[in-house]
Amino acid sequence: MNHAPQAWGRPRDDIYGTYNSAYLPQHHGGPGAPTTHTQSPIVTGTSVIALKYAHGVVIAADNLASYGSLARFTDVHRLKPFNRKAVVGFGGDVSDMQYLDRLLQSLDTQEKYSGGGKAGHETAEEIKALMSAKNLHSYLSKVMYKRRSDFNPLWNSMLVCGLDEHDEPFLASADLLGTTFSAPTLATGFGAHLAQPILRRAVPDEKASRELERERAVEIVNECMKVLFYRDARSMNEYSIAVVSAEGVELRTDAKLENQSWAFADQIKGYGTQTV
Repeated sequence: MNHAPQAWGRPRDDIYGTYNSAYLPQHHGGPGAPTTHTQSPIVTGTSVIALKYAHGVVIAADNLASYGSLARFTDVHRLKPFNRKAVVGFGGDVSDMQYLDRLLQSLDTQEKYSGGGKAGHETAEEIKALMSAKNLHSYLSKVMYKRRSDFNPLWNSMLVCGLDEHDEPFLASADLLGTTFSAPTLATGFGAHLAQPILRRAVPDEKASRELERERAVEIVNECMKVLFYRDARSMNEYSIAVVSAEGVELRTDAKLENQSWAFADQIKGYGTQTV
């Protein structure tokens, strides 16, 4: 069988004449192929959730990347620290996330060389001069909007959290259209439907976030991750969680919901091949 694209549904040359392959890509013999862009993401990550508290922000995302509906990759870390003041959580297409991660690494390198600081060894003045989470969010939102305007969007929803230029907690989102939004609690994907009611019940406004302690904020986020594991078919019980505060970024990539599994399912009537 001939698998070459120029042979798909092609009339016979000896009857209809030579087939015009000018539109085909270069490697198939055509000099001028049309430019194509991603129409839909293939390998994707699900929800990212985040919550502001009195002195910082807590953010979490599970470690699963799904190939369509297949739970294919179980060690994909979708929380990316930018510097000691910011973390970006990615939902959506994993390949676009990797592109943005390389872009941010390049930006971080430029910032360090221009400021003269060394990672992990900055002085107090150099830490204060680091790009804030607010600046980073502004940069990413413009990147997303530019790609959207080129009709070649990056298929991601992002949460940018950390400290602003005044070292106050900052949390905002940006999506593939370049749309931005800021609130004391944010979530992407199914988390916007399943986790946000829990987050908003605990932190209904900015005043409540300023009164919330770190331990309680982490507890709320862990509770949301448990709900997402049970209710979102594209999630798993292993996740990454980060806390951003004046002390820096504390990132844990191997958090796990203890004693949370579907082992109880065989006790439910109607599950599997039980005889009731």
